[in-house]
Amino acid sequence: QVQLVESGGGSVQAGGSLRLSCAVSGNTYVTNCMGWFRQAPGKEREKVASIYTWLGTTYYADSVKGRFTISHDNAKNTLYLQMNSLKPEDTAIYYCAADRASRDICPTLVSYTDWGQGTQVTVSS
Repeated sequence: QVQLVESGGGSVQAGGSLRLSCAVSGNTYVTNCMGWFRQAPGKEREKVASIYTWLGTTYYADSVKGRFTISHDNAKNTLYLQMNSLKPEDTAIYYCAADRASRDICPTLVSYTDWGQGTQVTVSS
């Protein structure tokens, strides 16, 4: 079993930056595919980015390309999401997720096995 704990959320003005962290503990060898999702009020959950940690290969949703960067620190067992040039439409609860999916499946995977509790990001105009 894997435990995921997000942190780093908060309130920021449009154009600002935040960095989310997701601390991973437990059975970390099954976390080779990790992702960030978000869900805004009244909207469906959206996949933001993912990373295949064994190779560092990444995927980004079109809505965040060029603004967000996903990364993983193996030594610290921590997943990050650097968010720059934030927009009001980025306001949502952000969740990290982990799975043992293959490198071919990871970019399109949405049904992850393990999830964090979420952290709120609010961007004001």
